[in-house]
Amino acid sequence: MRRVLVITLVAVLVLCGGGTALAGWMWSRTAISTVGDVDFTRPLAIPPLAASHVDEQGRRVFDLRAAAGTTDFGRGGPTRTWGYSGGYLGPTLRASRGEKVLINVHNGLDEETTVHWHGMHLPASMDGGPHQPIRPDATWSPTWTIDQPAATLWYHPHPHGETEFHVYRGLAGMFILDDPAASALPLPHRYGVDDIPLIVQDKRFDGAQFGERSSVLGSLGILGDTVLVNGTVGPYLDVSTERVRLRILNASNARTFNFGLADDRSFAIVATDGGLLPAPVVERRVQLAPGERAEIILTVRPHERVVLRGYPADLGTNFIMERLSGGDDTFDVLEVRAAATLRPSADVPSSLVDVPRIDPAESVRTRFFDLADESINGAEMSMRRVDAVVTKDTVETWEIRNRDGFPHTFHVHDVQFQVLSIDGDQPPLYLRGWKDTVYAVPNAAVRIIARFTDYADPQSPYMFHCHMLRHEDGGMMGQFVVVEPGQRVHVHGD
Repeated sequence: MRRVLVITLVAVLVLCGGGTALAGWMWSRTAISTVGDVDFTRPLAIPPLAASHVDEQGRRVFDLRAAAGTTDFGRGGPTRTWGYSGGYLGPTLRASRGEKVLINVHNGLDEETTVHWHGMHLPASMDGGPHQPIRPDATWSPTWTIDQPAATLWYHPHPHGETEFHVYRGLAGMFILDDPAASALPLPHRYGVDDIPLIVQDKRFDGAQFGERSSVLGSLGILGDTVLVNGTVGPYLDVSTERVRLRILNASNARTFNFGLADDRSFAIVATDGGLLPAPVVERRVQLAPGERAEIILTVRPHERVVLRGYPADLGTNFIMERLSGGDDTFDVLEVRAAATLRPSADVPSSLVDVPRIDPAESVRTRFFDLADESINGAEMSMRRVDAVVTKDTVETWEIRNRDGFPHTFHVHDVQFQVLSIDGDQPPLYLRGWKDTVYAVPNAAVRIIARFTDYADPQSPYMFHCHMLRHEDGGMMGQFVVVEPGQRVHVHGD
């Protein structure tokens, strides 16, 4: 709270004290709008599907290599970037429910990294958090069985204290899961044709290079003025079908996007973080904080062009913090160009999949998590401390309370949870499916409920943390361990 007051006071002094013209100029410079200024001259890059093979043990095997490289973003020279099996970002991994996967991750960087499978239900020792570092020139080979509904997940580094810059430099990629129930639905499903991944990030350029410094009054970390989609600046997407499925991932370090179409048309939200919703939800906006995903179905007409836009986000803080946190910014993100003749697409079905509700009466306990000053419950992250011990095959309710007024998110590893309430109210319809990341509304409480199943390991923790990566690295993270009844916890940390 002291940080909020200090930053707010400084901003007020800038606005009200000294030269009025200078103060007004500084205030206007903190808001960004690229509406009408993006030329959309580059075709949208589609991350390739990662090659894989099935080994003698029946495992689907993928190979990834994290390494430094360069990328042409049209900035007058090559930009130094990091990527998986390429110069920037990584290929899309794809597997089906019931498959056992093996992923060989080689670290070609000159420093330690990790790879976390964000949204994946898997053993803690395979999770890729800070307890599974990969040394330079070493290979880590986690293996597990996919056992969760079809969903749009992603992977990214999770080294303790260094996640912000590893992700910002380009280490991220999608991980798409399939299952029979989802595949049977008449939804667009041809990858790169009518089923399109959109990895959305904001960057700040210093010449041809990524700028990695925050603004003077910035508290979230790096907020950029240029949007990349799948690593493309000013992208356009040629569409040849009446409907297109956009799998939107906010892979930004700190920026929240409020996505909508420039002509304010509606679209159908069919999925969020952990998979399909029970039924499509028709909206004109879908707000995604860092780490969140949504799948939307957009209907287009022949010859038309429509722009996907990031509208000002409702961050729920005061007007000064809203401005300094990017809440007043507007971005033209992607231009969708419909062909002269479009292949017919099936109507979006009125029902999708069963999403059984977790009964709050099953909850064996309620835990409270207060987010403030880059800490949770007053404690900064320690790899030697276990913050919560959960018994396998139980249900728990967690209440996340944003105490300092800054924008925060809350991500829980391993489980997909359901949102029970936001500031005492029912969540909007599109937030009633499976989630692994949720926006923690300032000065309010978000209640979630989750079932902890399948995996118990008293020596390997999972993480919970803010997904504003500067906050995570600064200490707004904790650890929980899932145990069998009566097991004792014994976690080694660095």
